[in-house]
Amino acid sequence: MAGIILALLSDQALWLMPVIITLGISVTAFVALNLLYNRLRVHRFAWLGGAIMTLFLFCAGWLSAYHCNELNNTKHFSKLKSDYLIVRITNEPAAKGIYTRFNAQVQSSVLGKYTRRTSGNLLVTFVADSNTHKARYGDIWLIPATYKPVDPPYNPGEFNYKQYLANQNIHYQSFLPLPHARLLKRNQGNPVITFSLKARQQLVAAIKTYLHNPEAIAIASTLLLGYKADLSSEVLQAYSKTGTIHVLSVSGAHVAVIFWLISTLLKPFRHHRYGKWLNAGLSLVLIWGYAILTGLSPAVCRAAIMLSMIILSRAGNRPVHTLNVLAVSAFGLLLYNPLLITDVGFQLSYLAVFGLLVVQPIIYELKEFNIPVARKLWYAISASLAAQIITFPLSAYYFHQFPVYFLVSNLLILIPAEAIIVIGAIFLTSTFIPHLQIFSQWSGYLLEQIIVWMTRILSYIEHLPYASIGKIWLTSFEHLFWYLLIGLVLYFLISKKAATLKFSLVSLLILCISGSWKLINVQQTERMVFFNVKKNTATLFQRGRQAVLMTNLTLVDKSYQYSIKPCLDSLGIDSILFCQPQENLQTNYFKKQNNYIQFMQKSILLFNPSLEKTVLNRELSVDYVVLSQNPHINIKKLNNSYSYHYLIAEANNSSHRLKKLTAEADSLHINLFTLRRNKSYIVASK
Repeated sequence: MAGIILALLSDQALWLMPVIITLGISVTAFVALNLLYNRLRVHRFAWLGGAIMTLFLFCAGWLSAYHCNELNNTKHFSKLKSDYLIVRITNEPAAKGIYTRFNAQVQSSVLGKYTRRTSGNLLVTFVADSNTHKARYGDIWLIPATYKPVDPPYNPGEFNYKQYLANQNIHYQSFLPLPHARLLKRNQGNPVITFSLKARQQLVAAIKTYLHNPEAIAIASTLLLGYKADLSSEVLQAYSKTGTIHVLSVSGAHVAVIFWLISTLLKPFRHHRYGKWLNAGLSLVLIWGYAILTGLSPAVCRAAIMLSMIILSRAGNRPVHTLNVLAVSAFGLLLYNPLLITDVGFQLSYLAVFGLLVVQPIIYELKEFNIPVARKLWYAISASLAAQIITFPLSAYYFHQFPVYFLVSNLLILIPAEAIIVIGAIFLTSTFIPHLQIFSQWSGYLLEQIIVWMTRILSYIEHLPYASIGKIWLTSFEHLFWYLLIGLVLYFLISKKAATLKFSLVSLLILCISGSWKLINVQQTERMVFFNVKKNTATLFQRGRQAVLMTNLTLVDKSYQYSIKPCLDSLGIDSILFCQPQENLQTNYFKKQNNYIQFMQKSILLFNPSLEKTVLNRELSVDYVVLSQNPHINIKKLNNSYSYHYLIAEANNSSHRLKKLTAEADSLHINLFTLRRNKSYIVASK
């Protein structure tokens, strides 16, 4: 893991040869020391073999990450000139309206009459009629070689989609009309995955047939099959704010319940002569069949591998240590795909299981109960606490919130969630048998009612006062220090050493100082942010924890939710006033009158089409001139009426207009900042 992480953070081309040489030295040293073990009396250095093996694994991890990176392949399609690309669809296409999006593996590039084998992954979006979604998993398509790099985040706090795709080995995207592409072959994908996708589609159709509540259908499809296409943002928010979002991810808990159900059904075979191995074989087939059916997410793969090892160890009467099983499953998955280490699901899944194996016993032993019911309840509470404690820093780092009532929520839905998995498995199985339609109707009705009531409970908890703490933006330093603090506290509970408690308090003090320092900085900050929001306009004027946002976007617009709201949260703004570009507004630190803005000591002129024919008696001096909404004016004419220090062109200007303005600015030696395809322009006093 250390080798993989370092490879992802380092300049891979620079360190390739040193790592290869170090790997060769470690292998040579290991072989030589084994051959000369007695002559050199290597037994005196018991640590040496482990150190060399650790160095070998570190270098091997680094090299595996290097070779996994498609951009390091000389046959990557981006390094070859092409007219067309032959691609194969590698996932289930997502259709929404007129758009169909899918991941594709580039197999060949076509230049004139020549075809060459290539490699690499490409994100493709087809644009067609809403009723025309022809792309399917395993299809071979011929598409024009018109692709571009994935855009980076342009605004502060914005989700880094470029890095997210890079972690999946996707660095380029193609956006093209469906008529420009040509279907060459069907069903060229993995037959197992093809079968699982068809089976999942049939099961989703069965859920839609027997269940009637749209919300219940979406939750059942997600919870049982990992099909998230119909899941609404409102449902996601309810589960996220109550700390139960893990229920909507097909994970180890789902596989464990399925394993229990399989074991119960196969219990009669245990008394057979070969009952243990028959039970083990059928369990493995069914568990991995379910894992494939739900999409082979990292959490499901982890659970399937761990359960497989436990099943085989029990069948062979060989005891295993659960931490070793956890480590081996992680090693196997990272050996297959080193980039899985960047997957949030992978990280949270392994941390949660580590918490259940290591932290939960520590918490459980803090209190003893003589009453069996209280003991079982305390066991469930300690498990929820352990999983939440160990995953809190990571979830806060990624998702910026903490569910206050997570303990109540998890305890209330523990039994319903398990019941949904069991009843759902029975319901889905019955849909394949024509003579059990009445049973399917009753089990589907029961499944729907449990989901509806579970969602109502979570919705009620979501709307309780202080249901969640939001706007938690941890730095990398704070994130790591939180884990240091948790580790020190847990070690103190085991060892009872006073020195450990002192280090824990020092770590807590450092975290408090870091948080206080950020709050002080926010209070003293004056900032302007000119956002890049494509065809819209948005400018933030921040003074401490107060701000004015001038924008034509509404709170429900996707551009606001994706590009602006994360910035507002990350900057620690509590009070915000919204102002339309055509409105006037005045506060104690901000004044907007028509096209003129005064923010603290800064003056801004919004130059839009309404000022094109305005004639001034004398030159107006401002700090910033912002060109907005595609005004038809040249910079030379602008300079005759206005004196300014900075010229900014918003992203809502046309590409043609920006091209002309940029050329003119270069000829006049004026520094023009264009927001389109550039990061937002930030002016901050601190």
